Amino acid sequence: MLRRVPGVAQRAFTWRTALFGRYDVFHLHLPDVLFLRRSRVRSAGGALLFLALLLRLRLTGTALVRTAHNLAPHERRGVVANTLDRLSARGTALWIRLNDRTTVPDGAAVATILHGDYIEWFSGRPHPPRQRGRLLFFGLIRPYKGVDDLVTAFQGLDDPDTALRIVGRATPELQAEIEAAAVGDRRIDAAFEYVDDERLAEEVGEAELVVLPYREMHNSGVAILALSLGRPILVPENETNADLATEVGETWVQRFSGTVDAADLARALAAVRDLGTERPDLSRRSWSTVGSQHAQAYERAVRIRRG
Repeated sequence: MLRRVPGVAQRAFTWRTALFGRYDVFHLHLPDVLFLRRSRVRSAGGALLFLALLLRLRLTGTALVRTAHNLAPHERRGVVANTLDRLSARGTALWIRLNDRTTVPDGAAVATILHGDYIEWFSGRPHPPRQRGRLLFFGLIRPYKGVDDLVTAFQGLDDPDTALRIVGRATPELQAEIEAAAVGDRRIDAAFEYVDDERLAEEVGEAELVVLPYREMHNSGVAILALSLGRPILVPENETNADLATEVGETWVQRFSGTVDAADLARALAAVRDLGTERPDLSRRSWSTVGSQHAQAYERAVRIRRG
């Protein structure tokens, strides 16, 4: 979406471009994505490339901008990953945080830029009508996301007209756990796989409520995607989700405390049933706004790096 921002020429990441290309700013989101692989050998190679990238940025005086997505990693990382994360943090000229509650290193330059919406991205996709009583979880399935808690909570709903749909890739172990927990309840259906944007738009469109039963949540692109497609969400009660509810409309962001249970699901479904064709207020997250804010952040990072 930054491609159409005046003054910003965006280049897609490749290692060749990163190490040998010409650019003024390198924008890093999640360092682990660049070097962690499925095998130790490939991870070691990725780590060496990442070190070479950090060295190149330092020697050329190229500004490094990092987006701080969370307060801490959701999953345990090894010594190498932690070391590389610290090295990249030390070389960061400016941090972008997605809300004012995200912490960054003391004394660091920082800009707050809200997570952009997905409205334009999905504008040409199918948007089927919602199905009454249909709950949806979608996204990469990881232990901290509490999908097993959701299955247990849903089984406590004594309503034959409700359904739970789970869509997303999981590890074989997690998939087996969720499938075992759902045995015997025909209302639960799952597709443990990556789905393309067209199918994702259909899945979200058919949901009456998107449930994100995370045990930890600070920012969530999945939540913004669901809201962008006009579907309410049920998320953990915390300060950032309370802020989101104030921003987009309280009814759109239902919350639960502790571990999600059947009462939370029933209450949230009842609360969103009369939303009709309304839409949440995502005006602060339009890419005309978010894009220009990124451009300003990049310009500031370049000035900082040049001293």
